[in-house]
Amino acid sequence: MVLNKIKNELVNFNKYRYLLSELVSRDIKVKYRQSVLGILWSLLDPLLSMIVLTIVFSTLFKRIENYPIYYLSGMLAYRLFSSGSSSAMRSMVQSASIWKAIYVPKYLYVVSAVLSNFVTYLLSLIVLFMLMVVLHVNFTIYMIFASLPILVLIVLTIGVGLIMATLNVFFRDMQYLYSVFTLMLMYSTPIFYPPDILPQSFVFIQTFNPLYQIIKCLRDCFLYGQLYDLYSILFPTLCAILFLAIGLLVFYKNQDKFILYV
Repeated sequence: MVLNKIKNELVNFNKYRYLLSELVSRDIKVKYRQSVLGILWSLLDPLLSMIVLTIVFSTLFKRIENYPIYYLSGMLAYRLFSSGSSSAMRSMVQSASIWKAIYVPKYLYVVSAVLSNFVTYLLSLIVLFMLMVVLHVNFTIYMIFASLPILVLIVLTIGVGLIMATLNVFFRDMQYLYSVFTLMLMYSTPIFYPPDILPQSFVFIQTFNPLYQIIKCLRDCFLYGQLYDLYSILFPTLCAILFLAIGLLVFYKNQDKFILYV
């Protein structure tokens, strides 16, 4: 029975895959509609923030080699998770006028919100690659393996997004609480500071932080030219699968009630 339900959902997803691409396109257009620079801001934003933080922290953390690459590889991944899950959280409420009028698998709005931020992430990688050229950081074969932690990050973001989208329908204050959580996550994750700066008693925060493990994998591929260790990819992969399973379960169990709260 479960397998049949999964099969039906996959068939349904395939049926609406073109709609998903349209929703992603819509999200990107809406995001940059009132911006003078438009999609070019996806390149300038990480570049400008990198310049500012490099000036501030590169002298403080001199032992971090190629600090701009170190910072960007972590911040871009964090932004994908933070912005993607936050957009997914608001997607059901913002798109209520559409799914209340016509039938569309509701999870598509969550997925499209994450994928539109993924497009922004891909554009931002151009800045990272340009800096690698400028700073003479070698492009190695291991960069190909960065695709796996990026995929894990997308799955993790969708899973968290499904949970938050469900909660936000019933409790609108969740979007404010979640912004506090993502801020705490940023400062507890070694994005602009070295991981060994934390006291030994707080190392567990990094060890059991799936986002940091993903960032660590990406830095191994982009900055250090080496393959990540098994734990660094296995732990976030299991977390991503778990969050996706919980997210789907929570979302499907409550989606029929959404119309009563929007």
